[in-house]
Amino acid sequence: MKHKPFGPYEAFFKRFLDWILSTIAIIVLLPVFVIVSILVRIKLGTPILFTQERPGKNEKIFKIYKFRTMTDKRDNDGNLLPDSERLTRFGKILRSTSLDELPELFNIAKGDMSIVGPRPLLTHYLPYYRENERERHAIRPGLTGLAQIHGRNFLMWDERIAMDVQYAQHITFFGDVKIILGTVIKVIKRSDVAEKRIPPLDQVRREEKQKSAF
Repeated sequence: MKHKPFGPYEAFFKRFLDWILSTIAIIVLLPVFVIVSILVRIKLGTPILFTQERPGKNEKIFKIYKFRTMTDKRDNDGNLLPDSERLTRFGKILRSTSLDELPELFNIAKGDMSIVGPRPLLTHYLPYYRENERERHAIRPGLTGLAQIHGRNFLMWDERIAMDVQYAQHITFFGDVKIILGTVIKVIKRSDVAEKRIPPLDQVRREEKQKSAF
């Protein structure tokens, strides 16, 4: 998957700034990491971190790190209960404040992710991207991105992915600064956090295919 950097910032400085800023953030926020880790251990148990495989740059799979927000409650047959029943009030607070995503700073420091870029989605979505949409995977995924400051969970998939592609084609320093500042404002206001999310991408694309067949 070929990608030509939009300019000098993307080609030479973006990755360096990601490493520097994520390392500084990890050091500065260390007390927050410790406090949240203790609370997760007390309220939700172990493991403290939630890990899951996600597609990164050029669709290379990596493990994303997040603070755990759900319990391991199961039914009588040993199957995990639906997410809505396992997500606790404490977990909702972590998500609404984005504290659950702090461990992704380690992904950024490692080079799996960038501070700004398309959000890394589930691996089983990969077969459902249209050809032009695959460009979102030509760059490192981000902790935040263009879609996150323009609707977040309220955007439909076509809109969200279109913004990811738009960002991948025009990466600039001032654009990244604007997205970071916009994200900070969103987090402080806790805006665009939807209790009910839109249907998964694979479900949406399958339904679209079925409708077009008629």
